[in-house]
Amino acid sequence: MKYTGPVCRLCRREGEKLYLKGARCEGPKCPISKGRPAPGQHGLTSASAKKSEYAKQMRAKQKAKRIFTLTERVFSNYYQKAENKEGVTGNELLKMLEKRFDNVIYRAGIASSRKQARQLISHGLCKLNSRIVDIPSVQIRVGDKFEIKDNKKEVNILKDASANKSTAPRWIKVDLKNLSGEMVAEPEKDDFEKSIESQYIIEYYSK
Repeated sequence: MKYTGPVCRLCRREGEKLYLKGARCEGPKCPISKGRPAPGQHGLTSASAKKSEYAKQMRAKQKAKRIFTLTERVFSNYYQKAENKEGVTGNELLKMLEKRFDNVIYRAGIASSRKQARQLISHGLCKLNSRIVDIPSVQIRVGDKFEIKDNKKEVNILKDASANKSTAPRWIKVDLKNLSGEMVAEPEKDDFEKSIESQYIIEYYSK
């Protein structure tokens, strides 16, 4: 089931910033910056309590799922696909997540969060290889080019993006001034989200 509650609650539950609101997570109102505890009546003590191996595995899975804003069913399907691929399952899982169209738009710096990137794509504002694609989960391949529709580049949130300095990873070539880019290489282990502990995720699903 898709989560529709306050996203700051998810960050509090994981005890760290997941940047689900983009740049706003750096603001003074961020609950994590204020040191607010995890939600629930046991929030004050849960952070200091010793976690079981299962708890660590569950939290790793939940954190990854929340970072990429996926439902349990979708995330589980990604794991099954990764398990059937050659190579290290954890790396294959994170590689597929990184190559989602919405994540690429976010990583390129065009959107301030993955949620915003998903909205841009779902509303038909993004092109992939010169064609409008409105499916956020599409897997981007090396050589694929993406851009924002010309008549939509004046949207306020996109104006902000074009004024930013590029911080895109090495596997994405981006031109923020023109709100366009290209996937030039496969994302590797060093490019993945550093806070995701893929080994715990593998252990969780291997039970």
